[in-house]
Amino acid sequence: MTINPPPPSAGHSTYPDLAGKRVVVTGGASGIGQATAARFVLEGSRVVVLDRDAERLAAVAVEVPGLAGTVAVDISSSADVRRAFEKVDAVVGGIDVLVANAGVSYRTAFVDITDEQWDAVVGTNLSGTFYTAREAARRMRAQGSGVLLFTASTNGLSGHELYADYNATKAGVLLLMRTLALELAPAIRSNAVSPGYVLTPMQRREYTDEMLEALNAGIPAGRHARPDEVAALFAFLASEQAAYLTGISVNIDGGETA
Repeated sequence: MTINPPPPSAGHSTYPDLAGKRVVVTGGASGIGQATAARFVLEGSRVVVLDRDAERLAAVAVEVPGLAGTVAVDISSSADVRRAFEKVDAVVGGIDVLVANAGVSYRTAFVDITDEQWDAVVGTNLSGTFYTAREAARRMRAQGSGVLLFTASTNGLSGHELYADYNATKAGVLLLMRTLALELAPAIRSNAVSPGYVLTPMQRREYTDEMLEALNAGIPAGRHARPDEVAALFAFLASEQAAYLTGISVNIDGGETA
């Protein structure tokens, strides 16, 4: 399988207003999250990565120079999320942008989804997103400004076989995002990015090369997205250039949903 190489680093900020912004990225130790953390560092933001994988956290601290900090956290635990944000406060003094990106998925027929798998997917993708957004929103409301950004999915827009639990959680994330856009306006904006197929480590675990090639044949762009392309969209939505955007989900799917 072939995929376009990532573009060279621009070496400068595209959105100068993001410089100095305090950004928290959940699930930031790999895939879309790591690419997003790296993009905000490039923009001059003070970035803290949250992830449950301690080994990957240690690696990302080296792979993404300039991070303000990393925090190990199980976002499916409300208490653990609360403690993690207290650490964020200690490191960067609060939060201006949340990228609620952490998520898990398993390729399983609906009737074979166990209680344990359902609880794990809902606990991370939906409850974990709620817990992190709540902590962030409380701080943003107190300071009178902030941006909430969510990794949803085109799987939350229509049915996809073998991902019933994942699909349900991503649909929930979209409605959570829209509700927060209403409740927290005008000081706090709330938007989502809905990727289609992205070539991440999680995707590689679930699909063989042959399966990936077959998927690419059905995508008008002819390939999976790169994580840095999703990261670029998050940076735009966090910037002042997107100041009039709230309550929306932007598909980034190579034309698949068209």
